[in-house]
Amino acid sequence: MTRTLILGGARSGKSAYAERLAVDAGKEVLYLATATAGDDEMAARIAHHRASRPAEWRTVEEPTALGNALLRWSSPERLILVDCLTLWLSNLLFSGADYPDVGALTLPAQFYQQQDMLATALTQCSGDIVLVSNEIGLGLMPMGAISRRFMDEQGRLNQAMAALCDRVVFVAAGLPLFLKGGPC
Repeated sequence: MTRTLILGGARSGKSAYAERLAVDAGKEVLYLATATAGDDEMAARIAHHRASRPAEWRTVEEPTALGNALLRWSSPERLILVDCLTLWLSNLLFSGADYPDVGALTLPAQFYQQQDMLATALTQCSGDIVLVSNEIGLGLMPMGAISRRFMDEQGRLNQAMAALCDRVVFVAAGLPLFLKGGPC
């Protein structure tokens, strides 16, 4: 059982690379999608991603309880591809009535609970896991406090996941750079 974290910027090719890994694994693939269609543009993105995946892949949508979903669906003969941790983090921060207090930057309690559950699930799953996440801290410092907090939390999440994964790959312009664990 292998844990792989794939990082990259927007449109870097990270999802396509993750999907190639999943195909090459030769296992049953479960695509664990975290995106929610909050508007027409996002609905179109989700439809495009869905249409580009192999028909035999099963898709499960889970916007917040990612750790529970990993434990529920993992098995030695299955690879779970999670796309993506950035949207999952956004869902945790901005879902429902639990918006963070922008002034105090207080995060909802479920935010930390779900992150702990994800970390625990990664150590307990019985099958291969491929996580996709955006590396958003490479550009300019955001102007607003909540945007800076999001960037900070994304960086912390990526570091925590990288520590738990066997392999970490950074993708830029569709090209993989192996940061941990060597070529996939």
